[in-house]
Amino acid sequence: MCRTTVADTLKAMAPERVKRLCVHIRNVYRGRRYYCPVCSKRLWRFDPMPMWYLETLDKYGFIHSIFALETLNLFACNCPSCGTSDRDRLYILYLKQQFSRIDVSRRYTFIDFAPTPALSKMIRSYHFLNYRSADLLGDNADDKVDIMDMPIYRDNSVDMFLCSHVLEHVEDDKKAMAELYRILRPGGWGITMVPIVLTLSNVYEDTSINSEAERWKHFGEGSHFRIYSKQGFVGRLEQAGFKVKQFGINYFGADVFEKHGIHPRSVLYVVEKAE
Repeated sequence: MCRTTVADTLKAMAPERVKRLCVHIRNVYRGRRYYCPVCSKRLWRFDPMPMWYLETLDKYGFIHSIFALETLNLFACNCPSCGTSDRDRLYILYLKQQFSRIDVSRRYTFIDFAPTPALSKMIRSYHFLNYRSADLLGDNADDKVDIMDMPIYRDNSVDMFLCSHVLEHVEDDKKAMAELYRILRPGGWGITMVPIVLTLSNVYEDTSINSEAERWKHFGEGSHFRIYSKQGFVGRLEQAGFKVKQFGINYFGADVFEKHGIHPRSVLYVVEKAE
């Protein structure tokens, strides 16, 4: 017995041009294989790393291979809608997971160091967070702080923090890590990320390298004081007292990384303070 479905009936009734339009819309929707978890937009693609940055590295003769950087998708770097980077998308995937598991009836203090606009706006929207943006140089931050010395925050007063690509900009990253440990409450956690070159065995830093041009050459940016090895970064965090967890493609899933434009070798570093 042949059954006629509602869909079959509608297709038979629809004019030919409407049916063609429906096929086109379906194909367009399927073509948008990527998704930005920050602005919630389906996308044809993510934008590549800005050419000016690559040209500047080339101009100053960056001594490391950019293809050895751990968490960087050169060819699917930024969202064309909201501008968030691949690492920002990685952060929000983890934050959404964590926020779905916590007791939302209480308030949590969340410090976002050197925030990016779209990601900051999204995190701030969670009603259970006492969100504070923090920056030494930015004019629009809630708190003006030097991450190496933060008396504005009491001991054990912060539940969560996001410290993304800040530590390479400070003269004494060990002092900054100690401050992050001091302000984090026992049982609290934070996302801590830096540029990591996988071919390095130790943190690469040299106080005699102090010009902008030389810092571009050696550290990949004119205001960087160092560039990290994986072992060196984890070791310094552990020396500060943190327990360090690493979440990569095996944790999130290859399909999730592909959909959100995150490179397979990307790793999220989450630090915790023991209770």
